[in-house]
Amino acid sequence: MKTDITEMFGVEFPIFAFSHCRDVVAAVTKAGGVGVLGAVAHSPEGLEIDLDWIEAEVGDKPFGVDLIVPAKYLGSDEGGVDMGHVRDMIPAEHRAYVDDILERYDVAALPDDEERRGGAMGGADDKAAPFSADSQEPNLDIALAHKSALIVNALGPPPQHMIARCKEEGRKVGALAGKAQHAERHVNAGVDFIIAQGSEAGGHTGEIGTMVLIPEIVDAVGNTPVLGAGGIGRGRQMAAAMALGAQGVWCGSVWLTTEEAETHPVVKDKFLKASSSDTIRSRSRTGKHARQLKSAWTEEWDNPETPMPLGMPAQPVLIDEAIKRIDRAAFTAGSGAEKLANYFVGQIVGNMNESKPATRVVFEMVEEFIEATEYLKSQLEF
Repeated sequence: MKTDITEMFGVEFPIFAFSHCRDVVAAVTKAGGVGVLGAVAHSPEGLEIDLDWIEAEVGDKPFGVDLIVPAKYLGSDEGGVDMGHVRDMIPAEHRAYVDDILERYDVAALPDDEERRGGAMGGADDKAAPFSADSQEPNLDIALAHKSALIVNALGPPPQHMIARCKEEGRKVGALAGKAQHAERHVNAGVDFIIAQGSEAGGHTGEIGTMVLIPEIVDAVGNTPVLGAGGIGRGRQMAAAMALGAQGVWCGSVWLTTEEAETHPVVKDKFLKASSSDTIRSRSRTGKHARQLKSAWTEEWDNPETPMPLGMPAQPVLIDEAIKRIDRAAFTAGSGAEKLANYFVGQIVGNMNESKPATRVVFEMVEEFIEATEYLKSQLEF
């Protein structure tokens, strides 16, 4: 295949695979696409280990790193806040509500040693708050110290210093957009390509569907290449995105049920059984609307009679330990934790009903893409 995107990165297929799992990133890159490691939950030490491993696996083939630096978050107008400030901002009623959920669903406490170890939202009070520019700076340093061909900001326009550093290092910069005006701002900021992500997508996403969004953004950004995202996990969907003007596709959810994926086994099983109507845009995990699997957890937080989710980054800090407790206890069949367990996933989940190797997903997408385009071509023959 030959598009502006395949030329930009020197790859065989314009298929970009966003995943938090290094094995998926490496598998898709080796299959001819571009794996992109979601690094927001990585510690700097963990990111260093994973990028070293990916480089050893893929050689000179291109891969990327995805960071989350939102333009607006709690305390951003004041230059950011540290963990101590975030914890102090969390209302007592929200802490009590989380405790109530865990008690009603009989979710066991973490063992003492596991609680002491903390996690992505743990650490000292003077540590930078998650989902902030300061918190992501060490990971940007590590990504640029490795052979990453692209850096993507998943929530809003990349900060100017981030773009400048990437340009200085000769890396490409991408950003996700859910509206045409967002894409225009990204281009004006200096990004090299846009990911037009429709509402069908998993994780942080807007309200405009992919079919409408892609041509709007393609028309708005001129010669800047666009990747289509949201509800894309098969070749026919890839063909549709490219017929709308995209130069390739960005897929995330479809890798969550692959054999390589590190998805929680209970959640993976839920994904394999889910239909395309079993997702919801909810603020219950990050404080911003993010599409995820419906579960008792989303029902609890979307009840108008209970406290509403806090903003970012207060909500993820509030629920961090609760999610760890739920994930740990969810292995018990029929438990309250099993009912609560969920994760980010898009509406393509209804097609994710078989666990396959990531390489097979790539090749099946390409084969179906060829079939779809040949079918369209046949419609033009008289």
